[in-house]
Amino acid sequence: MQRYVLLENDLKDKRQDNFQNNNLANNNNTNSVDDRARDDNGRGDKEVNTQEQQENEKVIKENEDLKDKKISEFGQTVLENGRTEHKIHLLSIIGEIEGHECLPQHNKTTKYEHVLPQLAAIEDSTEIDGLLILINTVGGDVEAGLAIAEMIGSLSKPTVSLVLGGSHSIGVPLAVSANYSYIVPSATMIIHPVRMNGTVIGVTQTFEYFEKIQDRIINFVVNHSKIDYNSFRDLMLDTHQLAKDVGSILVGEETVKRGIIDEVGGIKEALNKINEMIDAKEGENN
Repeated sequence: MQRYVLLENDLKDKRQDNFQNNNLANNNNTNSVDDRARDDNGRGDKEVNTQEQQENEKVIKENEDLKDKKISEFGQTVLENGRTEHKIHLLSIIGEIEGHECLPQHNKTTKYEHVLPQLAAIEDSTEIDGLLILINTVGGDVEAGLAIAEMIGSLSKPTVSLVLGGSHSIGVPLAVSANYSYIVPSATMIIHPVRMNGTVIGVTQTFEYFEKIQDRIINFVVNHSKIDYNSFRDLMLDTHQLAKDVGSILVGEETVKRGIIDEVGGIKEALNKINEMIDAKEGENN
């Protein structure tokens, strides 16, 4: 009888030990599952962060590629001043102003079908604060040049032009179309009468048409600069300066003295001026 009781007690002790061992094992399993879940969550968060970082880097790379493409193909980019937080669109007008016919591929040209939509986008944009125009052109098509000049002159945002190298022929209206204009000391401007390629009919009406085209150019320059009509016309028809042509050539400071360009200066002065104009415009709006 006593032995039976001892066996029964041993069985109870073993069952209790097994029960405790099972609970301990279950707890360990639960802890392991929790640890694995935490590890999985940690790895998931890291993967999400890595994906977001990769996407951000991809967007930055695409923006840089787009910026480089705009510079290489269109000579345009956006200047972002970290000190003033102004965004200034940079527009280059170089080579020959292309008209309604395509020029040879070896010619450097400014195409009005590229520039005009871009100017409209600048006017409509809430991010662009001003426009800086770099000019180095031999001139070109009168109507295309005047179209670009009229668009620049009608912008509501501050505009500054900088003549580098030269701004000849129809480049003169382009230079004065901005709110304020600069020219580097070594740059030149050639002012001459209107020319026409192709067949010219030798009748009075043809020369009257030439006069009307010249009047359009002269009036635009006079309305956007300090020179008067007769003075500019005299420069256009001068016969003493150019050996093989009619007209005048003005260098740097002389364009300022004549009242065509506002000031002699370079990129530093141009950027300082447009930032001042943007600040002034923001002050008026506030």
